[in-house]
Amino acid sequence: MIQDIAPHVFNNQYSKKREPNPEDLVLAFTEQNELLIKGDGIELGLELPRAENFDKSKLTFLFTIDDKAYFLYLEVDTLSLDGYSYKSVRVARTDNPRVTSFAIATAFHLYTWYSKTRFCGTCGHKLVPYEKERAMICPECKKIFYPNIAPAVIVAILNGDKVLVTRYKERVYRGIALIAGFCEIGESAEETAKREAMEEVGLKIKDLKYFGSQPWGFDSNLLVGYIATVDGSDKIIRDAGELSEAVWLSRDEIEDVPSDISLTKTMIQYLKDRKDL
Repeated sequence: MIQDIAPHVFNNQYSKKREPNPEDLVLAFTEQNELLIKGDGIELGLELPRAENFDKSKLTFLFTIDDKAYFLYLEVDTLSLDGYSYKSVRVARTDNPRVTSFAIATAFHLYTWYSKTRFCGTCGHKLVPYEKERAMICPECKKIFYPNIAPAVIVAILNGDKVLVTRYKERVYRGIALIAGFCEIGESAEETAKREAMEEVGLKIKDLKYFGSQPWGFDSNLLVGYIATVDGSDKIIRDAGELSEAVWLSRDEIEDVPSDISLTKTMIQYLKDRKDL
């Protein structure tokens, strides 16, 4: 998955005082969810600009991977840098190289939070970076604001040799998917999985088994994956407002997944290969 970058080591320990070195890397996003980047994520790979091309006083430290620090350029102006151009952050949903894709996704998560967390929701004063940890603090009322993380569940439903696969109705991604949804207030992840299965396809499920989890910074999510079995009737009642398709497919009928960068794709390929489950 996108976070599986070994032998590289990711460290998100915060340091407000970390100064950029010329060879450190910078993430410069726009309000249109574009990123200053070189390459295409496929044949040409992905390359981030170096800190030496930026005014270091305008850079915010994000994290390190190995001995390289990553910084965020939060100014609203667009930049002109030889060889680089602004492209949709979706260009990072690739494996070339995975470590850069993970860095972009994680940086975009923080960019989304920073760009929306400018003023205190209690008293309206402008927020400033907190010295002690990754947070913004109001200098007037001292309220602290932390990065937002939205937990969501992905559940693969089994019916003998068959797996329930879906397609979203109105999303950019048109490939096959699994039942998924956000955790609501007061729910456990398992309860979310059961509710989403009923809401999206009208199925009861049982025997939930944890598969794995994934930080998905493109949408500020923490994803939790489960494999479950249908409980009772296997008649699908599709939510036509959410899904364009929902069908039972045998393992052999499931198309090969070209990449394991997402939790959904990893789960689908796992079930296609593991016919003993």
